[in-house]
Amino acid sequence: MQKFLIKIAYDGSCYHGWQNQPNGISVQEVIEASLSKIAKTKIAIVGSGRTDTGVHALAQYAHFYFPVKMSALQMRLALRTKLPDSIRVIGAYLIEDELHARFTASQRKYKYVLTKAKSPFNRLYKSFVPYMKLDVAKMREVAPYLLGEHDFASFCKPNPDIPNTVCNLTQFEIIEEGNDIIFYISANRFLHNMVRRLVGTLISFSHHNYDNSLIIDLINAKVGNQNIMFTSPPNGLYLYEVEYPNFEKLVIDYSLEEV
Repeated sequence: MQKFLIKIAYDGSCYHGWQNQPNGISVQEVIEASLSKIAKTKIAIVGSGRTDTGVHALAQYAHFYFPVKMSALQMRLALRTKLPDSIRVIGAYLIEDELHARFTASQRKYKYVLTKAKSPFNRLYKSFVPYMKLDVAKMREVAPYLLGEHDFASFCKPNPDIPNTVCNLTQFEIIEEGNDIIFYISANRFLHNMVRRLVGTLISFSHHNYDNSLIIDLINAKVGNQNIMFTSPPNGLYLYEVEYPNFEKLVIDYSLEEV
């Protein structure tokens, strides 16, 4: 049986997150249904990570086993005919069995787009936080305190199924483009709501001009301080890349969408 990895872009505003759930349609559910139609048997996929309702992806990855012999190009084109316009397979890879979409990944990269100008035309793809002072210089002062390996329990939604809350944050860059403030955040792993709470915390530091050292107290507390931090809206968040070590050596055949 062949094993495939697919690279997926999707509009998260159309779905109740990535993962299958009983109360709403998910991206995973739609892709599995499309693959099952092609294979004429039930196909399950494993994603590189979860995204919440309203969160988008420029490069989500998922692997699956497939009973019908196909090339990477045939797989990509077959899925193109089955998926809705809100989901696009931009790459397909025939891979060695040891590559696992979730557990082999060494880095996840997110970007968060915060806008100062609310508009009906970007409301699904940029976040807007009313009545908050957005001081980029202040945010840039605080962000480096979060880099490195820390217990990020204060910055996630508690989940008893994931007791390990230690992550290694390798990038926290903030840039301005016109009315937009864009956060680039990378780590070996992320916890539930972690990116949105990190951004929300920096917004609070900006608005209230808290002392920078307070961020250390928040990390050490290992419990979220709701007076200081909040979970920023989902619609500005994008999973934009996942890295796999020795990726080229684990790929047998591939097909990428032409730009």
